[in-house]
Amino acid sequence: MASVLITGASQGIGRATAIELASRGHRVIATARRPEDLDDLPVDQLLRLDVTDQNSIDEALRAAGEVDVLVSNAGATIRGPLEAIPISEVEALFQLNTLGPLRLAQGLLPAMRERGSGRLVFMSSIQGRLTLPIIGPYGASKWALEALAETLAIETRPFGIKVSLIQPGAVSTNGAARAKSFITEGDPYSLLYPQLGSLRGESVTPEEVAAVVADTIEDPEPPLRVPAGEPGRRVLAARKAAPDDTPFLPFALDW
Repeated sequence: MASVLITGASQGIGRATAIELASRGHRVIATARRPEDLDDLPVDQLLRLDVTDQNSIDEALRAAGEVDVLVSNAGATIRGPLEAIPISEVEALFQLNTLGPLRLAQGLLPAMRERGSGRLVFMSSIQGRLTLPIIGPYGASKWALEALAETLAIETRPFGIKVSLIQPGAVSTNGAARAKSFITEGDPYSLLYPQLGSLRGESVTPEEVAAVVADTIEDPEPPLRVPAGEPGRRVLAARKAAPDDTPFLPFALDW
């Protein structure tokens, strides 16, 4: 069984993944900005970890000991048209969704290289391969994450390290409800907002995504990109089949 460090384990996909991996007998190190939110998890170790803070990362990795697998799950989203979202908010999102996972990988890779084995599992999204209006910064952060992860897969493969990107579509968590919104009254883009639900498509549960994460970790030769849930698979297949010379949307947009 593997020693697995999970970021963002206090809720949603991260929590479900911690429970799933523990039930399969893995040693789970659950982390979150507020470790008190992890107290009821049936795991081996609970640690404070803020992926946007290098000192916090360094302290957590020292406390965790040997880590076989990183599940880089911590993330967030924001809502609003690109015209209106403050650049500082986009930068903060990239710090969390894109550079946070890279910081963790940099901290763990030296030991993985020395051992000649290790797994890096990054929580991406179907929006790592396509874009949706009003959720543009989130998609951009996941596109960037996918580029970093694919580069890591090439660079680290000679050292026995395997890299995977998990790509769910909409997930039935409260992430969207917690998202910062920059949608204002009288916004010229208001026609788009009621259509967000249909654009995001059918949802899957955090537990379904967690099972995909666990299966990927236990797969001797995991794919680089792993869709999580049938709705996501369908959308990604449609994206792959669509031409690249026009913007792609998974559903019709009334504009």
